[in-house]
Amino acid sequence: MKESNQAFGQALVKSLIGERGHIPIARALSDITVDVAGKRTDNMPYSIYQLLMHMSYWQDFMLTYLEGGKPVLPTSVMESWPSEEQPEDAEKWQDTVEHFLQGVEKAVQMAQTTQLDEPINNFPGETKAGILRNIASHNSYHLGEIVLLRRLHGAWPPPGGGYPA
Repeated sequence: MKESNQAFGQALVKSLIGERGHIPIARALSDITVDVAGKRTDNMPYSIYQLLMHMSYWQDFMLTYLEGGKPVLPTSVMESWPSEEQPEDAEKWQDTVEHFLQGVEKAVQMAQTTQLDEPINNFPGETKAGILRNIASHNSYHLGEIVLLRRLHGAWPPPGGGYPA
């Protein structure tokens, strides 16, 4: 891997896991209870559960491109938002968190090992770095909303504090 590719890959990893710019994404999610995950607040359009499901939808979508596939575009962005506001139970919530974090780890591995300027065959004009940057920025955007909802629900900070480490 070229030195510049490696440096950019390291920057992508930091963005994917949440280093420096915000709390690490795994720490922000690790202690959310099923009740908090499914709780709605007045004037907020979604729950933490719905946010994480939406994040997973698009992360999986982009990872499919990185793995050489061609995901099917939804007919509407609303298809990426679940209608159910809360998970069925604590096990479903934990599975949702684990699935999302496994996708983050997969993206991290790709950022560390792939040639980032390589074009994506099924996404003309896009590179692997571009897809990984998209995953990181989308997750970061919605992680801020999760943190805000946690604050509104009185479920902040997580163990270890609420600031980057």
